[in-house]
Amino acid sequence: MVEIDDAFLKEVKQLIINRLKLEDITPEEIEDDAPLFGEGLGLDSIDALELVVALEQNYNVSIPDAEVGRKVFRSVKTIAQYIKENQPK
Repeated sequence: MVEIDDAFLKEVKQLIINRLKLEDITPEEIEDDAPLFGEGLGLDSIDALELVVALEQNYNVSIPDAEVGRKVFRSVKTIAQYIKENQPK
């Protein structure tokens, strides 16, 4: 498993906030392991599509299908882990 530092987690949180225009939330308010959909941040399928595009544009990683997407978008930590493991060197 790849080590994820706090700075990178904050970067991913900031990307989520900026991309989804969550103006009333700060990176510090988003827990690393909190669910992003449902009871967590309350994101929906449109937000998921926005995040897929953001990851492709910012980190050159793709989410090949919905099954992978469900695993990746479980939390900020799972997004960061996926980026680190799949980003081209």
